[in-house]
Amino acid sequence: MTPTAPSKKALFGIPGLDDILGGGLTRDRLYLLEGDPGTGKTTIALQFLLEGARAGEVGLYITLSETRQELSENAASHGWSFDEHIAVFELVPPESLFEESQQQSLLYSSDLELGESTRAILQAVKEREPARIVLDSLSEIRLLAGGSLRYRRQILALKHYFAGQGATVLMLDDLTADVMDKTVHSVAQGVIRLEEMAPEYGAERRRLRVTKYRGQHFRGGYHDFTIATGGVQVFPRLISLEHKTAFARTKLVSGIGELDALLGGGIEQGSSTLILGPAGTGKSLLTIQYVLAAVARGERAAMFVFDEELDILLDRTRQIGIDLAALCEQKMLFLEQVDAAELSPGEFAHRVRNCVDEHAVKTVVIDSLNGYQAAMPQENALILHIHELLQYLNRQGAATFLTVAQHGLVGDMKAPVDITYLADTVVLLRYFEARGQVRRAISVVKKRTGAHEDTIREYRISSSGLTIGAPLVSFQGVLRGVPVYVGEDSQLDLLPGEDAER
Repeated sequence: MTPTAPSKKALFGIPGLDDILGGGLTRDRLYLLEGDPGTGKTTIALQFLLEGARAGEVGLYITLSETRQELSENAASHGWSFDEHIAVFELVPPESLFEESQQQSLLYSSDLELGESTRAILQAVKEREPARIVLDSLSEIRLLAGGSLRYRRQILALKHYFAGQGATVLMLDDLTADVMDKTVHSVAQGVIRLEEMAPEYGAERRRLRVTKYRGQHFRGGYHDFTIATGGVQVFPRLISLEHKTAFARTKLVSGIGELDALLGGGIEQGSSTLILGPAGTGKSLLTIQYVLAAVARGERAAMFVFDEELDILLDRTRQIGIDLAALCEQKMLFLEQVDAAELSPGEFAHRVRNCVDEHAVKTVVIDSLNGYQAAMPQENALILHIHELLQYLNRQGAATFLTVAQHGLVGDMKAPVDITYLADTVVLLRYFEARGQVRRAISVVKKRTGAHEDTIREYRISSSGLTIGAPLVSFQGVLRGVPVYVGEDSQLDLLPGEDAER
C-alpha cells in the first residue's frame, strides 16, 4: 500500500461520510460511534484504520469483544488485510480464568479488573504510538467499571491520555449495557449514531446521523447507508440549494408537432413534467419520445424504471421502431432497473445525481412514482425526497419527467401520491369511449413556465409510434370517460383507424 499525503483531518475513507462530517474528523480528539449490533460499526472502524494506513499512519484496533481471528475474517470478507501499519490488540480474560480452581464466579470482572484492562490498553498504545485508535467496545468497559462514576472516570482518563499521545480515537458502543448512559456523549468531540430498520417487506434499511460535532459544521439529519462487499457506502441527504448552476432556459421539443403545440411550444429546460394517467395509457411511451428528442439534439438521457421489466420495455418499443438498446450501447441513454424493495430513497437520489454529474445527462425519466413510493416508509418523507430531487435536477438544467399510474380506468381517478403542486408541468392522459371504441385523450392542465393549450386531443399508439390529433371540439365530457357528441358528422374530429395494441 503506497502511502498518500496525510490530510489536515482524519478521513474515514468513506466519501459520503467524510462529506457529512465537513471533511472528516478533527485530529487528536475522541469520537463515539454508536449503534445496535449489526449496524456496521466494526466495518466503519476498519475503514477508518485502513484509510490511515493508506496515508502511512499507524493504526491500533483494541478489541474487548471480538477476537483477532474474527476481525481478520471480517476484513477478508471485504477484500482487506492488515499490514504493518495496523495492529490488533486483543484484550481477553487470562487463561487462568478457565481453570477449575479459579471459577468462583460467573462474572469475570472480578478476575480481570478494570485497572488491569486500562493498564494493558495504555501499554499497547505506548508500544505502537498510533495516530489512529479504535476501542471496541465501551459496553465491556462499562460492565468492568460496575458503576457510572467509575466508568466516567475511566473514560476521562483514557481521553486525556490519548490526547497526550496525539491520537485520533474512535470508540465503539453497541448499546447493550445501558442505552441511557450519556457519559461518553458529554466528553466526546463528536457522536455518530447508526440505526437499522426492518420494513415489512424487503431488505433492511440502514441510516446514520451525526448528533454532535464540536466546532465543526456538519450535514444534519438522517443519511442512508449500505454495507456491501468492499465496505460501507454512505449517501448524504440531498440539499438542492448546494447545487445551483446557471443555464439558458430554452424550449425542448418532442418531435411531434401536435404535442409541442399542446405544450405551448415545448418543455422548458430545467423544469419537471408529471404525466398522470391510468395503466396502459402510454405514459412511458410519452417520456421515451422526449428521450429520443434529447438524443437527436446530441444530449444524453437517463431512465430509471421501477415497474416494468427492462426486457419487456426494450421489446415493445422495438416493435414500434424504437431501439433503446442501441442508444444504451452508444452511451446516449442510461437505462436502469430499480428494485424498490432493495433500494433506499437516499441511494436512489445518489444514483440519479451520479448519472447527471458524471455523464452530463440532460433528460431524466422516473417511471414511476408508484414504485418510488414503495421505497418510502411514509408519504410525507416521499414528498420531501421528491421535492429535493426535482429541485436539484432543475438547478442542473435537466428536464425531468415523472409518471404516476392513477387508480381506475375511466371516470374519477385517484393518484397514490399527489405531487401536482411540485411539478412545473402536468400532463393528463385519459381513456374515453366513442363509437364503440376505447380511445385515448391527452391534455395539459398546468404549465408553470408559460402558456399552453387548454384543449383536449386524441392520440393513438400504433406500429408507427405516437400520433396526436386535432383538438376534440365536438365532444364534451372526455375526461369523465363517456363523452357527449355535440358536433355534426362532418365535424367529427376523431382520428381515423383502429387502435393498435400498446
